[in-house]
Amino acid sequence: MRKLAAAGLAAALGVVLAGCGSGGSDSGPGKSTVTMWMYPVIGDQAKSQAFWAKVEKDYEAKNAGVDVKIDIQPWESRQEKVTTALAAKKGFDLAVLGPDQIPQFAQQGTIEALDDVVAPAKASFLSGALTALTVDGKLYGVPIYQTITAPLYNKKLFAEAGVTEIPDTLAELKEAAPKLAAKKIAVLDYPGNPKVSLNQSFYPLLWANGGTVFAPDGKSVAFNGPEGVATLQFLLDLKKAGGLPENTASKGNEIEGGALAGGKSAMYHAATALQAPQLGAAIGAENVGVGLPLEGTKRVAFGIAGGLVLAKHSENKDAAKKFAAYVASPEVAAALAKESGFYPARTDARIEGQDEVSKQFAKALEFAFHGDTHPKARQVMAVLATQIQAALVGEKDAKQALDAAAKEANALLGGA
Repeated sequence: MRKLAAAGLAAALGVVLAGCGSGGSDSGPGKSTVTMWMYPVIGDQAKSQAFWAKVEKDYEAKNAGVDVKIDIQPWESRQEKVTTALAAKKGFDLAVLGPDQIPQFAQQGTIEALDDVVAPAKASFLSGALTALTVDGKLYGVPIYQTITAPLYNKKLFAEAGVTEIPDTLAELKEAAPKLAAKKIAVLDYPGNPKVSLNQSFYPLLWANGGTVFAPDGKSVAFNGPEGVATLQFLLDLKKAGGLPENTASKGNEIEGGALAGGKSAMYHAATALQAPQLGAAIGAENVGVGLPLEGTKRVAFGIAGGLVLAKHSENKDAAKKFAAYVASPEVAAALAKESGFYPARTDARIEGQDEVSKQFAKALEFAFHGDTHPKARQVMAVLATQIQAALVGEKDAKQALDAAAKEANALLGGA
């Protein structure tokens, strides 16, 4: 077993690829090498290192003919590095990707279908997780965890503003805005920086209003329809009423050091369970509340399954599939969930000692939606995020911004 490696943010891509090739010479005679690119799913670096080192050790103890190599990669530039590795046909056998990334590689034919890996325990996996990682009827990702987002709020600020019922709908949020603004508090801690995934800013509001990012045939976008315009106008109305932070167009969604932790905003609508203790440390755990996804015409919470994909170029596909099944097993999935703060992607994984906040976030799992998947979802997101920012700084109105984004996005899609 090679010692677990953590790739630094500054590591050159060529070095990463050269150091992580499938079937390296250090595997030993008669051994199959399985290289897995893992990411900081477990936020604490020391805990992450220890967890994956144990996974390596435990698996190899039961599978003497396999040398597992787990390389912890940074989230930053994940898409680019994976794309380059698959094109170069080297770098990893298995890697963790999300539903919005997998269609691109499935379409390119650079990853393998993995239905046979989950088949023996298919009924135990969350159906939504399997659906999210399926492209054209084939499963391309073995689910190993499930994320979920939900509103996180400061109970004290709402109470001090005379709001006795925490907003449960978009309409109630808008109604509460002036009351908190009178106290110089923004009701919604909206992160408008284009670097923030729209899955944790604009999209949950769009979905709640019944909107979608893409047209049903995927050949054009739909976010500039009535639902999208109403959603962006909702944000602009909140801003006018003092309901968004002053720097909303440029702020990120970090809790620590942000307006929510500083008592300057009252709610973030798409937070993760990992952010709850950060907020508690800043404002007192007794003041932290967790709600269900805000309802428009429906309730929708962004939540994705992290799936292990298998590179088409892998020289040890059978060994890689067996290891993927092990990582997705109820025992490992439960342990990963406990360490990461995410949730298992299967119903037979039991997490012991789950805290109350995690249980509250788990209530949103029934509303989980993995997003509007498309091979060019990331490119479209980048285009739209920039135009939303333009609206938030007052350069365009809601329709102008979304129409401009749609024109550019449709050109990317090859449509109108």
